[in-house]
Amino acid sequence: MDKNYMKLEFLSRSNNESFARVVVAAFASQLDPTLVELSDIKTAVSEAVTNAIIHGYELGDGIIILEVTIDNSIIEIQVLDKGKGITDVEQAMEPFYTSKPNLERSGMGFTVMETFMDELIVESTKDIGTKVIMRKKINSSIDKE
Repeated sequence: MDKNYMKLEFLSRSNNESFARVVVAAFASQLDPTLVELSDIKTAVSEAVTNAIIHGYELGDGIIILEVTIDNSIIEIQVLDKGKGITDVEQAMEPFYTSKPNLERSGMGFTVMETFMDELIVESTKDIGTKVIMRKKINSSIDKE
């Protein structure tokens, strides 16, 4: 399969999180993923988008950009926001760390993304925004043809 790409922009509202999941799942389906692989991708996208909504744009609406590239059997998902950014990415990626303990959040978002994807890269600059890059190899039947 050749390289394929899609880009989507949407408002940072919680009801758009499930929309993002479904769009990425539909795009990923061309790789013929297993149900487990598809579930992993959807879960990771949910976590990344939810982080952008809750942490990136905590004071109101902003734009979340979702870019997905398929290159052979690798899917790369980028979730970008132009929100407040993360001061200490390393600390934010620690399991159970949360900057919002009052919201009953578990602080496991990045850990979940790392668990379900093969690679996770987080780039962030305070007051400029955050980019979450996730990659996963899909071991589909298309590769075996």
